Amino acid sequence: MRSIARFRVQGGASFRQVASAFLSQPGLPFAQVLSAERIERIFAKHDNLFGLSTIYSTVVVLWAFLGQVLRDDKQASCQSAVAGVVTYQELGGRTAPTADTGDYCRARAKLSEEALHDLTVEVAEELEQQADPDWLWKGRHAKLVDGFTFTMPDTLDNQREYPQQTSQKEGIGFPIARACAILSLATACTMNLAVGPYAGKETGETALLRNLLDSLQSRDVVVADRFYCSFMMIALFLGRGVDVCARLHQRRHADFRRGKRLGKYDHLVEWKRPVKPSWMDEATYALIPENMVLREIRFNVFEPGYRVQALTVVTTLTDPEAFTTEDIAQLYGFRWNSELDIRSIKQSLHLDHVRCKSPEMVRKEVWTTLLGYNLVRTTAAAAALLHGRQPRQISFTGTCQHLLSSWMVLSTAILDPKAALRLCQTLLKRISQVVVANRPGRIEPRVLKRRRHRYPLMRKPRLQLQKQLGKPN
Repeated sequence: MRSIARFRVQGGASFRQVASAFLSQPGLPFAQVLSAERIERIFAKHDNLFGLSTIYSTVVVLWAFLGQVLRDDKQASCQSAVAGVVTYQELGGRTAPTADTGDYCRARAKLSEEALHDLTVEVAEELEQQADPDWLWKGRHAKLVDGFTFTMPDTLDNQREYPQQTSQKEGIGFPIARACAILSLATACTMNLAVGPYAGKETGETALLRNLLDSLQSRDVVVADRFYCSFMMIALFLGRGVDVCARLHQRRHADFRRGKRLGKYDHLVEWKRPVKPSWMDEATYALIPENMVLREIRFNVFEPGYRVQALTVVTTLTDPEAFTTEDIAQLYGFRWNSELDIRSIKQSLHLDHVRCKSPEMVRKEVWTTLLGYNLVRTTAAAAALLHGRQPRQISFTGTCQHLLSSWMVLSTAILDPKAALRLCQTLLKRISQVVVANRPGRIEPRVLKRRRHRYPLMRKPRLQLQKQLGKPN
């Protein structure tokens, strides 16, 4: 690996000098989190500092890419990203790039996927370590686990690595990928993510989750749905000192007449180790205990407008005095936050369908999107801390809108330090006031009133349809 000292530009300016000229702007979003030191350290670790003698350096490309994934519609295009760089350079009296997007796209392709991953994870872990004790669950760091899918442009490279669903005809569907995420209950940040093909051997959510186990710390509490409730998965968590709270898998039956009774619909039960699964090696299987004592709890969920639903939850938190039935029910109730977080990532940041046309750039877009998501969550957490709220009380979309509205204005304004501080304080105050609406009992049908277009669905490959259109009558 080349040393940081070798990254020099003409005239003797170092990366930190070049980056500081860009990041030291008082109103530039996330300037304190994405410091020159942090970007230099992480990208130099992956030998990925480039363009120090050109306009499109690592820091400028990263900033422009973040602006793309945080915006939508026309503002998310490469042309818009270049226009933002042009405006910034001209207002600062510096050389501006041409309007051609080629240089920017080639520079964007140089960004290291591993560096983007490390930067995203470090931002999330730093905020988790600094989380206010009031944000934790009974003094413990709870982590939410859930999976989702996303599609991408229909190119040959994307199809090879992330094939479309087999039920779709060739040339009609979109390449699709599966992802599994670990999210923080306290801060709502994405702690880590694994991506793989939608179908095939070892591509399920549990297989992806096994690649993320190093992201969990001892005394963490994992909250997951029934899909992750298996003997082997719980044993892997316990082997790392991590507790689990998950809904009982539908193939398991809870018999509260058996085991050690702790209360009504609350007992300890012994699970026995199954045969070795094909994905596990003999050495790991030998470390799995032959049996585990787990706690099963059944409670009712009352929701206005819906029938009462009975849920059975399995947990490794077996002490009924330290963790009451109400505590466990409350903890599992927080699982729904993972659905809301993923909705913000997929809908607000448009990760449901990424824009890049190669698998490498698809993954870079995913990690840049998650970096932007974590930076917005960090800003919301700062506003929450200053104004006595919980981070999850503050709207993600509202925070993003406030940041985007001031992105270019503040980053290009010539402000004295006191004025910049006042503007930042005002921005955080406004963000703290964008509270997630409390709308109990709201019921909305999942239908559309406005019909977008009356065009029929594509049922044949594009080339075949184009040939049909070209035929003479």
